[in-house]
Amino acid sequence: MKRLICSLICLFVLACGSPVLALDDATQSIDYSSFAGTELRVYNWGEYIADGSEGSYDLNAAFEELTGIHVVYETFDSNESMYTILKAGGTAYDVIIPSDYMIGKLIAEDMLEKLDFSNIPNYSNIPDEYRNLDYDPGNEYSVPYTFGRVGVIYNTTMVDEKDAAEQSWDLIYNPKYKGKILQFNNPRDAFATAQFALGQSVNTTDKADWDEALAKLQEQKPLLQGFVMDEIFNKMESGEAAIATYYLGDFFTMYTENHDLAFYHPKEGTNFFVDAMCVPKGAQHKQAAELYINFMLDSEVALENAEYICYGCPNSAVIENEDYLEFLQEELHPDAFELLYGQIAASVKTEIFENLDPDTNTYMNRCWEELKSGDNGNMMIYWIGIGLIVLLVILVIVLLVRRHRRRIIDDDEE
Repeated sequence: MKRLICSLICLFVLACGSPVLALDDATQSIDYSSFAGTELRVYNWGEYIADGSEGSYDLNAAFEELTGIHVVYETFDSNESMYTILKAGGTAYDVIIPSDYMIGKLIAEDMLEKLDFSNIPNYSNIPDEYRNLDYDPGNEYSVPYTFGRVGVIYNTTMVDEKDAAEQSWDLIYNPKYKGKILQFNNPRDAFATAQFALGQSVNTTDKADWDEALAKLQEQKPLLQGFVMDEIFNKMESGEAAIATYYLGDFFTMYTENHDLAFYHPKEGTNFFVDAMCVPKGAQHKQAAELYINFMLDSEVALENAEYICYGCPNSAVIENEDYLEFLQEELHPDAFELLYGQIAASVKTEIFENLDPDTNTYMNRCWEELKSGDNGNMMIYWIGIGLIVLLVILVIVLLVRRHRRRIIDDDEE
């Protein structure tokens, strides 16, 4: 309902010819004239910016109108896929939005530019608790975009409340829900669900721990409907799946479409993450990229974005906004504030991903390939079986035809 109202308001205000976003002075006072015509390439997660849909304001369009800079916007579905594209160097992006551990990896591999914060005056909206974090201790390469936690999403009409009441990772291993469970389709998040269930650190360097986590995921695999990323929205909103591991912010988005969904942080612990805006090494338009980052930190822009994507917002101008607090409690979800910022959030046992050393990262990827290789192996066995059946049917038909012809010949001879 809120997004419908917002949509009608936006249409009315636009019809009156007035700007919808009341941008901060630190955003409007910058001279953008020298950047007109610049093409800025932004690489972000899917479903991760207000884009004009569902009554939201199109923030990239607003940035283009303000600055004259044209935004070419592309999306990825995991840190690993983003890293692969970035490492290949096929496309020169100017702004990327990876997660904490991936930022640490990119810094270690000299793949990020140091930021000039004189071009990002709205950085003053970022509170101290989101500065100088472990993945960027000198606070030189990144600016927080969102934060969140991983948990279990389940459909209350399909899952026994007694099972969900345990608030454990055990639910995603329950054979009662075979064929109705979804797992992350990226190694770091998927292995973390097993590691938390096993009481391990998600940053372990012990190969025996990774082997144990692999065995746990192999135990789960026959129960899965599939490994997913963005496909989760349709599957959980439609009731095609009953249980999934995913991000809290995306749960809120799914909940607006299906009120039968519920969420909990598993009692064994879970991942706390920060996604942040960065500029890749060698970016062609570094200063324009910093102006884009500054725009996204504007109090009105950040508020619009936070209400649309539903993730935690590390921006004090948003957190202290009474309209935002009202939106969380009355429009998003009854427990939205508590889950994101309140006592529930404070009570969750969490661990943040760290950049794994090269040997451990390689071993994790090897374990992941072993887990996923069964998919290809099973499909190969399936198609080989189909092929053998087809060959058998053809052989039977040939034999029957030959037998029939022999009978005809025999009848003619008689």
